[in-house]
Amino acid sequence: MGATSGIGRSALDEAVRRGLPVRAFARSADSLDATDLVEPFKGDATSAEDVARALSGAQAVVYALGITERLAMLWEEETLFSETTRVLLEAMATSDVSRLVVVTGFGAGRSKTAMSWVERTGHRAILGKPYADKDRQEDLIMASATDWTIARPVILTKGARTDAYRALRDPKTWRNGLISRSSVAHYLIDAVEQGLDVKADVVLTR
Repeated sequence: MGATSGIGRSALDEAVRRGLPVRAFARSADSLDATDLVEPFKGDATSAEDVARALSGAQAVVYALGITERLAMLWEEETLFSETTRVLLEAMATSDVSRLVVVTGFGAGRSKTAMSWVERTGHRAILGKPYADKDRQEDLIMASATDWTIARPVILTKGARTDAYRALRDPKTWRNGLISRSSVAHYLIDAVEQGLDVKADVVLTR
């Protein structure tokens, strides 16, 4: 979900690189070329009907929806993350798909306690509204019956694809830093293929 841009597109590319078939769900999925491995699926993540159709025959869901950064996000309430996650979880509850790997971000949920006071103050001043919704999103996921994994990347870069990154599993080790989108994508597909960190939340950093 969110297959045409950012981490979602990187995850699509990573899956294809490994020879894995992907149903690429996005509003703009018609911009993707269909191949033997890629099935573009134009859909609205707030539509229960679209999401239910997308789940048919799937083995796992990678959720990588994002929002367009804009000045108004400083004051406008954000609901996309929690709303689409609620729709997805309800659809998964009546499907045969239980595996869910979700990208949120460092500073969401309980990872906010790993930030320094300065980091937390600046982060919430700029990203407070979106991350308040990511908090709600994480609560929904953790309360669900899915085999979930929450991946929280730190500051994202356009760096090269590499497996030289760290998935920090112990909250005592959580810290800020840098990581490329392609490295996050590498972890997401590993998490699906290898069943990593089920019912767990991790921080991803270089």
